[in-house]
Amino acid sequence: MAIMEINIVPLGTGTPSVSRYIAQAVKILKEKGVNYELTSMGTIVEGKLDDLFELAKKMHLATFTQGIKRVVTTIKIDDRRDKPSDMKEKIQRVKEEL
Repeated sequence: MAIMEINIVPLGTGTPSVSRYIAQAVKILKEKGVNYELTSMGTIVEGKLDDLFELAKKMHLATFTQGIKRVVTTIKIDDRRDKPSDMKEKIQRVKEEL
């Protein structure tokens, strides 16, 4: 299972707050029923690699449905294939080291 961090930045909103635009993108994840974690700086999603790319595209495009003319989307993918890994396990390993 791969883990993706996605950060969507709508530009030209006319307001410093972009939460309503981000919420539209996160609704895609809720509708699909995928495992995700919303953070203050982005969203973490886990799943099959092809599914993650498709979700990133849908989230990016969902932002445009609100009249935004420019969106910058950044994704990072951790695709570990030597052993199973998930979001919670990665966090737990760091906590164990503390």
